[in-house]
Amino acid sequence: MAGATVGADLWLNETITPWDIYAHGALGVLAYRKTQYQEMYIVQSGSYGKALMLDGKWQSATADEFLYHEGLVHPALVLHGQPRQVLILGGAEGATIREVLRWKSIERVVMVDIDGEVVQACRDLLPEMHQNAFDDPRVELVIADAQTFMANTAEKWDAVIADLSDPIEDGPAFPLFTQEFYTQVRSVLTPEGFLVVQSGNLTLPELHIHARFFKTVQSVFPYANTCTCHAMSYGVPLSFILARQTPFNTVPEPAETDRLLAEQTTGGFRLMDGTTVLGMMQTPRYVRDRIAQETQIYTLKSPPKPFGKGTIQ
Repeated sequence: MAGATVGADLWLNETITPWDIYAHGALGVLAYRKTQYQEMYIVQSGSYGKALMLDGKWQSATADEFLYHEGLVHPALVLHGQPRQVLILGGAEGATIREVLRWKSIERVVMVDIDGEVVQACRDLLPEMHQNAFDDPRVELVIADAQTFMANTAEKWDAVIADLSDPIEDGPAFPLFTQEFYTQVRSVLTPEGFLVVQSGNLTLPELHIHARFFKTVQSVFPYANTCTCHAMSYGVPLSFILARQTPFNTVPEPAETDRLLAEQTTGGFRLMDGTTVLGMMQTPRYVRDRIAQETQIYTLKSPPKPFGKGTIQ
């Protein structure tokens, strides 16, 4: 474009589909770790502030993470109405904890993340995201494998929020997107409890992955709904799946949601209100049609295999 200037010498090239790359321009690298489980960068991006990348995949950025984290947490908690105990799987930045703690009814939040090095780096370098949520007395941080934790917990949860990195086959998260794992989750939820899953992007070349996530969840939880997320730093529309064992309202009344948020939370939202919740839950037709066509589900023997990682130049 005539007159345009490029401000970055450092480029984070994230593979979105086999044919598309999103290049994030960065001013510098704030931290790098090659941990036991994954490769982590925290960078100062040019457009979206500080950002976390794991295995070459963009996780979140300080400028627009509220679009992701508010959208991930609150629709399910609105539909539940009185969440008391919430289990978070993943969520290294601490922003998912921050959002759960907005609910006055919350008595306990447990966050289980496999990679303590990444969690500590986020605590040190991304205070804008966690806002000291880790220090709240209602919060317990567990550095462990989520499968092991789930197999050994006897507690019942009002919501299990899977805020996981992409299920790259040699990464730590791919077993947590399978039928076997969702069956584990079902066993620890209360009868009205919700599973919330970060479930991939909604681009046409990768839509089959979301459809298979949905069918996998639906094979365990008969009531499920796709929610859309439009945090722009990802470069693609993302999705969440809400699911539980009993029916829930997929067209919540905005005025009732606004009343509930005013009475039952501490507020401070930048995205969330009744209109937003209603809009997020209205799944576009092309997504519904693709889900209806899908027959494959993900298991430990046949796990998801999203395309590619990323590179830094």
